[in-house]
Amino acid sequence: MKYLSRTLTGILALAMATLTGCALNKPNPDQTSWLIVPERTAPPRAAPVNLTLKMGSFTANAPFDGKSMVYRLSDNRYEKDFYNLYLIYPRDMVANATRDWLAKSNGFTQIQEESTVFFPMYQLQGVIDEFYGDYRNQPEAVVTIQFYASSSFTAQNYLFSSPRITRRVALRDKSTQALIDGQQQALTQILTELEDRLIADSAKAPEPYKTVSQKTADKAR
Repeated sequence: MKYLSRTLTGILALAMATLTGCALNKPNPDQTSWLIVPERTAPPRAAPVNLTLKMGSFTANAPFDGKSMVYRLSDNRYEKDFYNLYLIYPRDMVANATRDWLAKSNGFTQIQEESTVFFPMYQLQGVIDEFYGDYRNQPEAVVTIQFYASSSFTAQNYLFSSPRITRRVALRDKSTQALIDGQQQALTQILTELEDRLIADSAKAPEPYKTVSQKTADKAR
């Protein structure tokens, strides 16, 4: 009887642990996930600049480095919303949006994925400095991103473009949908300016190193 009692206790404990594990893995029904996907609707540029750009790492400074939406309620008070979450991290949303935007622009010879094994001549990185809803007065979506475009073939990692772009977009109300729409509009404006800045600044990008055969061919011309 003691053996049977111990066996039943073990079975019940295992069942409870399994049910607890399942409960932990189930999504919270009170949470809502959101995704920001700006779309470039302008026609592609007529001719790209001769520059292959590889996407580098994108990061976000705290407290904008998590999936929770962030609200600014006073000068020193910020609040995270654990019921309204971004589907993926803001750094990944911005990186994906930037890559797709620049690829559709036809502004560059090629836009390479960060995951490719090709060694890039030039790369683009970004840091999200601000990504929140400002509710101190008139509700606004606030997005600030620092971009870095650099050469990758020199030890100096020469920067030829480093725009820090901020956009504040007035919201129609204080709803979550309004904030998402405002952040998407802000990111659309930021990427529009980034495209123009990168193309203009590409003239300052250093020329890649030439091989001996290339230098010999240049001298023979």
